[in-house]
Amino acid sequence: MGFRKDFLWGGATAANQYEGGYLEGGRGLATSDAIRGGNVNTPRKYTIMTKEGEVMELGREESLPEGAKGYIIPGIYYPSHQAVDFYHRYKEDIALCAEMGLKCFRLSISWTRIFPRGDEEEPNEEGLKFYDDVFDEMLKYGIEPVVTIMHFDTPMYLADNLDGWHSRKLIDYYVRYCDVIFRRYKDKVKYWMTFNEINILRSWMQLGIHSTAPQVRYQADHNIFVASAKAVQLGHSINPDFQIGMMVAYGPFYPLTCNPDDVMESIKKNREKEFFMDVQVRGYYPEYQMKWFERNGVKIEMEEGDLEEIAKGTVDYIGFSYYMSNTSSADPNAAKIGGNQVFGGKNPYLKASDWGWQIDPMGLRISLSQIYDRYHKPMFIVENGLGAADKVEEDGSVHDQYRIDYMRDHVRAMKDAVDLDGVDLMGYCPWGHIDLVSAGTGEMKKRYGFVFVDRYDDGTGDFSRRRKDSFFWYKKCCESNGEDID
Repeated sequence: MGFRKDFLWGGATAANQYEGGYLEGGRGLATSDAIRGGNVNTPRKYTIMTKEGEVMELGREESLPEGAKGYIIPGIYYPSHQAVDFYHRYKEDIALCAEMGLKCFRLSISWTRIFPRGDEEEPNEEGLKFYDDVFDEMLKYGIEPVVTIMHFDTPMYLADNLDGWHSRKLIDYYVRYCDVIFRRYKDKVKYWMTFNEINILRSWMQLGIHSTAPQVRYQADHNIFVASAKAVQLGHSINPDFQIGMMVAYGPFYPLTCNPDDVMESIKKNREKEFFMDVQVRGYYPEYQMKWFERNGVKIEMEEGDLEEIAKGTVDYIGFSYYMSNTSSADPNAAKIGGNQVFGGKNPYLKASDWGWQIDPMGLRISLSQIYDRYHKPMFIVENGLGAADKVEEDGSVHDQYRIDYMRDHVRAMKDAVDLDGVDLMGYCPWGHIDLVSAGTGEMKKRYGFVFVDRYDDGTGDFSRRRKDSFFWYKKCCESNGEDID
């Protein structure tokens, strides 16, 4: 019993939060480059310039004025521009991964490092070479790359000039991008994911779309479904051994009470995630979503062959992030809470992190069981972790027992899902095995890593790395295949 022998113990990052070097090596601008920092009380905003030349800051859920384009204000601090400088420090970071015993390393490729505008005929060789060097360094230590093809960073040129994923043209540009990286790294990368957290892509920040109206968002989603399905088919034709998965932000919605109305609300909320898995795993639009489109006046424009492409391009495994659960209630006055762009009701039985994210290890087992029972596809936890304000002691140590306790409880829940529920679990990549910029708040203060990075919210710090107590705990966990976790 226990985790399978080839279980992929790893860690997870994203280029726009970790890599830095945003204008180096021929890289072009992405939507993520225009996102300002924030904190738990001040939501992140992105900067744009209207066609009249007015510079504006907009929130995540706001639509852009007609003709507005992404804009970076000179002299203003944008956390992703340097992030934690993996671009220059990848050898040091990968050596730390090897010391920790990681079997895999989830990272994303920056689309604009390969195609600076997104629509070029020929790729940027300097960008391709950078990832060659990164993958070679991983493989030197026996670490499997797990690559997310797009992680919250639509090329800004495509956002500004084509309205991002609202345009079908992005399907062809994305598939061209996939063709280049699949062929270039076909002997170095086995595990791929087409899009990160596909169910929470809904704004200019992530999709490059100028309107957040349901019609625009779901049309963009359809284009992404077609692009993903074509990429899966293409990847398998280039290397039949590729394992290509999808990725969704998941956490169960429990009914707040046994009131049947609350139970129905939980079904509706869970469907908001299941819809994206249904399309990419089962290969068709589910009936409940078609009825939702009908009720809400959403009419998806499809071209002939789209549904056939989606049916042929189903994924090999299901990747998902899990941070917390929520509750659902028909009572509009029920207490609210949220995290990772997912919002629901407060659970009176759970404690929460300093950022208000409810801590629920059992919810991970429930998630694994619910998803596996529904689809019977291999599962891969590609994000999970605790954001906390870590303190460096005078001797340079970082005592993060709270993170160790969190991780231990979640690993136990994973083991129960495998041993007691029969879930086929491929691997586990805690989010931010090294400190990086928070996607939700833009902070460095909100740290997830087992490695502390000397970088702060005001842009200061020397980027030096130091091992936290959790580093040594996770090393034991990896080397014992999840058995030595006390």
